[in-house]
Amino acid sequence: MVTKTVTTCKDTVIMTRTHRLFQLMQALRMATPPATAAYLAASLDVTPRTIYRDIDALRGLGAVIDGAAGFGYTLIEDAALPPLNFDVEELEALVLGLREVQAIGDPALATAAGAALSKLRARLPPPQAHRLQHAVLSAHRYTPLPEPGVDVRVLRNATWDERTIHFKYSDVEGRETSRNVDPLSIVYMQASHCLLAWCHLRRDFRAFRLDRMRDLVVTDTSFRPRRVPLLRQCLAEMRNHT
Repeated sequence: MVTKTVTTCKDTVIMTRTHRLFQLMQALRMATPPATAAYLAASLDVTPRTIYRDIDALRGLGAVIDGAAGFGYTLIEDAALPPLNFDVEELEALVLGLREVQAIGDPALATAAGAALSKLRARLPPPQAHRLQHAVLSAHRYTPLPEPGVDVRVLRNATWDERTIHFKYSDVEGRETSRNVDPLSIVYMQASHCLLAWCHLRRDFRAFRLDRMRDLVVTDTSFRPRRVPLLRQCLAEMRNHT
């Protein structure tokens, strides 16, 4: 029993350091180079001495990191990502798509889009990295979308897991109802984010604005594997009504 406990603690330490090395790589990808040890330490909530050791560990794993203590670090080649090569139009499409997500996505998706751009820039050859950083196409939103009234990450996970959800919903006149729905897709529209779902109350497909939803609860009821066919039917009915 004692041996098992020691092994478990050791495994926990290894997993913690592995996770920290991953976080350090991500911080190097996203930072404006050169990133100082003090900046990286503050980002990961560790000491600069830990950063020095972890930089050496990453170099040992194949990452090419320029710099030294007192000067800052620059990620030159990212061993965690395979070589990438895109033509000009593909790069512009990637930048436009990811910046659109940054502009209209919920906070978790916007952060993920920024991280994806950083990963791409770290792995591309210098000429393509320059094109990505200074792409001709971009996306900006000067009128912010209404804030969702629920945690969109939880809602996305419930949709992927095909779990019925419960929430309170206010219509355009402020009347509140309680809904049980089968979530099918989240649509990022011009004026608001909407959930497409099968509504148990109305026995029909409905679109719910995320900013009018409150008190989201994910239930134990599964509607797997019906999400994809239900979504196809929902979209077909929407097209027929336009």
